[in-house]
Amino acid sequence: MSVRKQAGGDDTSALADIRVLDLSTGIAAPVASMFLGDFGADVIKVASPEPDVYDSLPGAAVWNRNKRSVVIDPTVEADRDWLVAAIGNADVCILGAADSLAAWGPEVESAAAANIRLIELRMPPYLDGYAPWEGESNGLLAAYGGQAMRQSSVAGGPIETMSPYLLYIHGVWAAACLVAALVERTVSGLGQVVTVTGVQGLIEATVTAMSVDPTLPDPSMKVGPAGRHPTYRQFRCSDGTWISCGALGPKFETGLLKALGLDAILADPRIDGVSARMALTENFEWCLPKLVDAFASRTREESLALLSSIGIPCGPAMSREEWLDHPQIRGIGMRVEIDDPARGRVVMPGSAINLTRTPARFDRHAPSHGEHNGATPWSARPVSEEPAPRFVEGPLAGFRVLNMGTFVASPYAGFLLKELGADVIKVEPLTGDPFRGSGYAYNRGMRSLAIDLKSEAGQGAFHRLVKVSDVVIDGMRPGVMSSLNIDYEKLAEINQNIVTMSLSAYGEGGPLSQAPGVDMVVQAMSGMMTSWGGEDDPVANTIAINDVTAAALSALTCVLALYDRQQTGRGQRTWDSLAAVSVFLQMGDMVKYDGRPELAVGRSDLRGLSPVQSYYETSDGWIYVDSTLVKGGPAAATSMLVFAELINSDTSSGDMDAVRESLAKSLRELTSEEAVAAVSAAGLRAVQARPLSSVLRDPRLLDAEAVHVRTADDKSSFMMTARYAGFSRTQRRGPLSPDGVGQSTVAVLTEAGFDDDEITALLEVGAVRTGGPVQHVLPIAYR
Repeated sequence: MSVRKQAGGDDTSALADIRVLDLSTGIAAPVASMFLGDFGADVIKVASPEPDVYDSLPGAAVWNRNKRSVVIDPTVEADRDWLVAAIGNADVCILGAADSLAAWGPEVESAAAANIRLIELRMPPYLDGYAPWEGESNGLLAAYGGQAMRQSSVAGGPIETMSPYLLYIHGVWAAACLVAALVERTVSGLGQVVTVTGVQGLIEATVTAMSVDPTLPDPSMKVGPAGRHPTYRQFRCSDGTWISCGALGPKFETGLLKALGLDAILADPRIDGVSARMALTENFEWCLPKLVDAFASRTREESLALLSSIGIPCGPAMSREEWLDHPQIRGIGMRVEIDDPARGRVVMPGSAINLTRTPARFDRHAPSHGEHNGATPWSARPVSEEPAPRFVEGPLAGFRVLNMGTFVASPYAGFLLKELGADVIKVEPLTGDPFRGSGYAYNRGMRSLAIDLKSEAGQGAFHRLVKVSDVVIDGMRPGVMSSLNIDYEKLAEINQNIVTMSLSAYGEGGPLSQAPGVDMVVQAMSGMMTSWGGEDDPVANTIAINDVTAAALSALTCVLALYDRQQTGRGQRTWDSLAAVSVFLQMGDMVKYDGRPELAVGRSDLRGLSPVQSYYETSDGWIYVDSTLVKGGPAAATSMLVFAELINSDTSSGDMDAVRESLAKSLRELTSEEAVAAVSAAGLRAVQARPLSSVLRDPRLLDAEAVHVRTADDKSSFMMTARYAGFSRTQRRGPLSPDGVGQSTVAVLTEAGFDDDEITALLEVGAVRTGGPVQHVLPIAYR
């Protein structure tokens, strides 16, 4: 029996019975524990006597909320005794980039090992046991992991980002893996070690970029700040404003060309009616100018009206400040205010996850260093059930998910849940997911059921599947599930324990709730593009940043609801949105309070936001330099001067911009290897900015199974992302492949209790269809 059931239970918070010791520093791991605190866990941030420098950043007001702070000095016996008592009765222990239990003393390690229910989350900055730098760094990870060289730009070369989004993604995905282990513990009674590395956060974000033919050279990224897709991008209008056009996929691409009077592009033999061919390098160069001219002849209002009239997602490019104050963000609860003794009234992002029965709570401001010293360590809790070890692949083994999502975010969430061990069934139309041609990587691991949910027979069959399932995911606009008679209220009548998770563009509530939306449009509306471009053209992230993050967030939403169900016996309806994700990904910049540092603004081909966090060109490539301290601090500036003097750059003026220019000139005379050595000698961190081809050939990544080499149907090879997390007791193994449309229809129905005659009847009336394997080929990159 669960602790909450035994105690009559707090039924208002999903993690109300969970005790968390957060021993981490930095950003990624505190973001992971933020989600636990938001949903009711008692999170104690254990700090050393020296404060974490990242706690002085504005974003710390968000990622440290709902926590207590206790300072522990490992050299003081009483402090060690407190930590031993706490970790011996904790449910979760979180370790960040440079953290280890050994640093707190052998007795702390022993107490953790003796706690058989403890789940230890480890979040090393690069690989488990290996990092080319000390501590965590978004810039170093992006540079060394190949992401920076894959960003579209004007001149090419590595590009710096405006927010540390790789660290945020690392945090949300690690939280999903951790809560999945908590779900598994409700079955086995045992904890385990969960390891989610910086590389695994990176591959979650860059799944498309890392799906490549390793024999081909790296593609040129000198395609401008909007990327390489001619219809899925931002456009400048005749009044000087910008809009984002979400025309992705054959339906929208073809519709847009016809609406703009550009049918001749489709008829051209180089395209031959296949709109996806416009994104090929040889066609992009002549297709794009025609589209640019078409939008340049229309005002923003005219352009948005035209796109909306044919159902293409679209929106204006806005600022970060406008987005946080937008009625849509307020309407979905993503703008909250908290009184903070140190900062005053703080406006910050709310929770991007919505559990309708056990919602997020914001009970505590971010604590000051040691604010809760003297707190009594947790006492022991009786456990009436004997542990029942399981030998399964993945902590979610035994749970079934019906995934109705199409395109990117929802299917990718299904893949992530399969990576965690769940049996995930892709419930798709008879004609299949319209994005299957480009979505090979997102659909891996899911079995396909092709079904007509608009038919009475199809709905009836789906209802029977729900009886033997645990989670239903959809990617539809609010209200569509109800029109199909498969909304939560109907499904809960069939299976009262069912968990449903709905992902939409703008969420439930607010004026845009019913509007269509996609990643590229939300990037523009949320201020991501304008903050990155500054006074230059808006910059689009080449990564489908809102989609891939929404996938991880959706997986976390599902496992939070599953954990609550395991404890209370009750399912619930949950939802999230791309709009909410766009705020989460800018949490450090979205925080507002009197006296907060001025927001940074980018520019075209941004190399860095400060001299000590920047890319520098060398004689044979690029390096990324990163201070070990908070950027802009006096000690960082001092290190910069020492570094400049070390390589004989002019430091006489003391002007950082002048020093930077002199430094850049000197570094261009060194090889990348020499430059990294010089930076390291000055006490700063640096790595080579590697092209993706170099990253994919790294034997360390291959050994760690960050990528797998796959064989195509034509016997060629291609690479895809591989192992996304490590579990000491419930590790899933082996590569995953997608089903063809309807490939598992008969098997799925049979497992749900349909007999042969019933399946035949469904096939005869066209309620379901069967199909063969998918074609295993590398798809054309769409961005």
